[in-house]
Amino acid sequence: MKILVPVKRVVDYNVKVRVKSDQSGVDIANVKMSMNPFDEIAVEEAVRLKESGVASEIVAISCGVTQCTETLRTALAIGADRAILVETNEDLQPLAVAKLLKAVMAKENPELVILGKQAIDDDCNQTGQMLAALTGLGQATFASKLELVDQRAQVTREVDGGLEVLSLALPAIVTTDLRLNEPRFITLPNIVKAKKKPLEVIKPEDLGVDVSPRLKTLKVSEPSQRGAGIKVADVDALVHQLKDVAKVI
Repeated sequence: MKILVPVKRVVDYNVKVRVKSDQSGVDIANVKMSMNPFDEIAVEEAVRLKESGVASEIVAISCGVTQCTETLRTALAIGADRAILVETNEDLQPLAVAKLLKAVMAKENPELVILGKQAIDDDCNQTGQMLAALTGLGQATFASKLELVDQRAQVTREVDGGLEVLSLALPAIVTTDLRLNEPRFITLPNIVKAKKKPLEVIKPEDLGVDVSPRLKTLKVSEPSQRGAGIKVADVDALVHQLKDVAKVI
């Protein structure tokens, strides 16, 4: 079984992002970048499936600028076998990424695609669903448990009312949630091995995909500052503040 794992290069989750002075977007100059945490969970899950003997090959793929090779090397260090970079300087949006992934899937023919449910930079939560729609494959989103039994993927997903279990015929698309697993620590020997693993670079034109943006960002602004809290002496004072001052009741 071949597993395809898309990964995205994003601003590291420990970094406090800042908006550009012209409010055209987020300032990423000289900012630490890393793999999207949800995608890291996806890579870990794919590696665990390979270690259990279910999967035979893991292919990591990223779409974006040349520096995305660093993200792919991280995926290779975790345990992916080879990597593909669809290199472009265009500002990629979820639909464009889904189209690129569909084109790569047509070449690679994976039985399973595992990707993060969303990226922490745009929080779109769209790529997995769009990919399923474009390919016509079954999908299971927000997976908190994944098992492969009798050529089917059994996925436990978290919903508002509890847990839902889906059974998907392969090939299928699964998006990962936080509680699916905890990614392993990458060791130095694996980082060295990752440098020797194959990494193929292609262009969107090679796949026949138009990645021109369909959406235009009008303005990006920081959230307003929260006001300081106050202490009240008793319940009557609290009701007064809520009703007459804040006017929320």
